[in-house]
Amino acid sequence: MLESVLYTAGATANGGRDGRVVSDDGQLDLRVATPKELGGPGAATNPEQLFAAGYAACFHNALMLVARQARQDATGSSVTARVGIGKLADSVGYSLRVDLVVELPGLADDVARELVAKADVVCPYSNATRGNIAVTHEVVGA
Repeated sequence: MLESVLYTAGATANGGRDGRVVSDDGQLDLRVATPKELGGPGAATNPEQLFAAGYAACFHNALMLVARQARQDATGSSVTARVGIGKLADSVGYSLRVDLVVELPGLADDVARELVAKADVVCPYSNATRGNIAVTHEVVGA
């Protein structure tokens, strides 16, 4: 449970996967389309890309925070999130999986893995998805 809400973002979708999404403040205004791999036209962003972008940015911010706290240099680091969608086994529903690729050049492997583990505890996306969908962490460049 949240102790308090510090910020609330809002967005409105019209047309589902083949429509438009607009944030409350108008900073995000995108056409969305079902990917070709899911039988759609493609040629526009989709919810999985938006989720991947949000998760990557959020996790990278958490990583930089824990690196600063540990007095480790995370210069040149990056996080790539790959979001997959598929059918649930024995269900009519769908779910997601996320594979995070964390690049931490110049750090020892054990230090990099420790920072990733700490970032996973801090990141709101990780906390929201934990126990709900599969999330993997790959550390490269360590």
